[in-house]
Amino acid sequence: MRIATLVLMAGLAPLAAQDIRLPANLDRLAAKAEESVDVTLDRGLIQLAARFLSDHDPDQAKVKKIIAGLEGIYVRSYQFASEGDYDMADVESVRAQLQAPAWARIVGVKSRTHREDVDVYCKVIANGQQFGGFVVISAEPRELTIVNVVGTLDPDQLADLSGQFHIPGMDTKGWKRRGF
Repeated sequence: MRIATLVLMAGLAPLAAQDIRLPANLDRLAAKAEESVDVTLDRGLIQLAARFLSDHDPDQAKVKKIIAGLEGIYVRSYQFASEGDYDMADVESVRAQLQAPAWARIVGVKSRTHREDVDVYCKVIANGQQFGGFVVISAEPRELTIVNVVGTLDPDQLADLSGQFHIPGMDTKGWKRRGF
């Protein structure tokens, strides 16, 4: 999975609080990686960026409203020269924190052909009316990416971005029928 896609998801996939901790050993992987991405944006930086968005432009106003609930965006992504340069125990230490009943894995993609695993976890809050969080984990033989975005998001807000900014169309009406 491409880093740009995951970074885009990070911008749209908020968490209620940083309930998960990115293991310190993930940061040490940067020394082994050919390429690394480290995005750490706290609430202050996100709100500063929001000040540059116009209230008069409808698209920018929607984005500004959505990011008003964000507390932080954390992305760690590493590309390695060869397979086995990172330990799956690093990935499992994150997955172990994303357990029911607080968290639910809503997407799990495993490809034996490409030896790729992608998981998306969510947390639902406010009696099922808001997303309380998303975590995306993408593990490939030579690439590892973990996205953790902190804040709240109403599913209808996500639907407002559907079809905008090259974001695919999303039907969130079905989410409410399923308890999201």
